[in-house]
Amino acid sequence: MNTVRFGIIGVGNMGSSHLRSFLEGRMANGVVTAVADIDPERTALAAKMLADHREKNPALPDIALYSDADEMLKSADIDAVIVAVPHYDHPRYSIAAMQNGKHVMCEKPAGVYTLQVKEMIAEADRHPELRFGMMFNQRTNCVYRKMKEILASGELGEIKRTSWIITNWYRPQAYYNSGAWRATWSGEGGGVLLNQCPHNLDLWQWICGMPKKVLTKMHFGKWHDIEVEDDVTTYVEYENGATGTFITTTGDAPGTNRFEVVCDGGTLICDGNKITLKRLETPESEFSKVNTVPFGSPKVTVETPETDGRSDQHVGVLNAFIDSITTGAPMVADGREGINGLTLSNAMHLSAWLGREIELPFDEALFKKLLMEKVATSRRKENVSSVLADTSGTYNS
Repeated sequence: MNTVRFGIIGVGNMGSSHLRSFLEGRMANGVVTAVADIDPERTALAAKMLADHREKNPALPDIALYSDADEMLKSADIDAVIVAVPHYDHPRYSIAAMQNGKHVMCEKPAGVYTLQVKEMIAEADRHPELRFGMMFNQRTNCVYRKMKEILASGELGEIKRTSWIITNWYRPQAYYNSGAWRATWSGEGGGVLLNQCPHNLDLWQWICGMPKKVLTKMHFGKWHDIEVEDDVTTYVEYENGATGTFITTTGDAPGTNRFEVVCDGGTLICDGNKITLKRLETPESEFSKVNTVPFGSPKVTVETPETDGRSDQHVGVLNAFIDSITTGAPMVADGREGINGLTLSNAMHLSAWLGREIELPFDEALFKKLLMEKVATSRRKENVSSVLADTSGTYNS
């Protein structure tokens, strides 16, 4: 297979963005040959996008338009799909695609609760011939790749503390009024953790590992007229005794993005898009054993680690996915890894709902039960404006 033919399920903000990238020729070995959306205005948009781009590139293939994604998945004219629908349906359509022999690239988050994602992973395991990827485009960001490289090398020793303050996800009330499903338990399944922070949660565990204990204080509709969380403070403990904090909100303006990892041999800091490494001349654990000066401290050198400057984002993830299908090359993120960040957000919600520390693995059936209770009484907003694209902020969705 030299060219991979894609179908896109959902032509909303992200689906249309992916379609545009294909039409602009940014995927050398991939084309879109079908799209599916229950809203005829969205499929009409896809047709218009194709017509507009054909003025510059008449060789672009036809795109079949479907109102039923399940019908599209039966087509022999697609090899792979991009799942870009609301959160609850990510596992459903990913599973259906695999059952129809299609490779799957799933948008974040992997789902809303871990039990449904485990079903998706089990289906993927039944189809080893298919590629299953997750759209964790921030793993292509050079600063986070460099952080992972440094920490994975072991040169700084064991991690002692992690801290991420990610509060530059500001959203005004108008954002939440832009769609009846936004910031509802039934529509999104959560707030800032499920909508804005899947990338941060994935990067946190990708770089630092998964914690064992989670304790969270969470506020629901503190800064906005919404029913889900918009202010979160979490404390975690790792297997080796290290601790960590994760703080996020959509209520701070302008907000902060600072990710800090303290190790025995120094501290790695990412402030915005800048990495700083404060390297200790002697690891703290060794220094403390031999030092005789009451207020002594290890000598520090400050470095600016060099990166390759690349941040290929969504296009990079898709090109790697295509290469994986055609050549067996590695993907940016295997779809099975999507459960890790979701496990963290589920544990945070469960901790806040129960008012106690949660140990991983947690009671997934209890989480689903409590979530479904909230879904049952969830309210959809009325008299909303048209849906806005969610591309502002720190990350490109």
